[in-house]
Amino acid sequence: MRPSPTPMPMPRQAALGHDRGELGAIFAGGAAGGLLRVWLASTFASTATQWPWTIFAINVSGSLLLGYFATRLQDRLPLSTYRRPLLGTGFCGAYTTFSTMQVELLAMVEHHRYTLAAGYAAASVAAGYLAIWVATATVRRVRAIT
Repeated sequence: MRPSPTPMPMPRQAALGHDRGELGAIFAGGAAGGLLRVWLASTFASTATQWPWTIFAINVSGSLLLGYFATRLQDRLPLSTYRRPLLGTGFCGAYTTFSTMQVELLAMVEHHRYTLAAGYAAASVAAGYLAIWVATATVRRVRAIT
């Protein structure tokens, strides 16, 4: 019986199904977004009994940026392999911190600040969606004008 031929090794990129350049773009954007978020959150910290303005501003501005980047890169600029992963997935994904929002909500509840927690949760989600809508509408309006 003859042994079966040894299969040709697949290139690492094809075996994993990921583009290393795309992963590098996500990593670079994530590093920048995460560092900015940590710097802002530590520089402008709040307590569990206060409205967390810093995290609120980070999440709303991150939603605005994500709406802008996604719409602009899809509708206005030539397609690029690495811009969306760099700016959308990497930077905005690490910059926005909705997981921290959840931790803050739990801290508010633990301190019996139920109204503050409910208002913060509702305002964060509403302002995030509004920011995405504003960014998308603005990019598309500018496209219609030019």
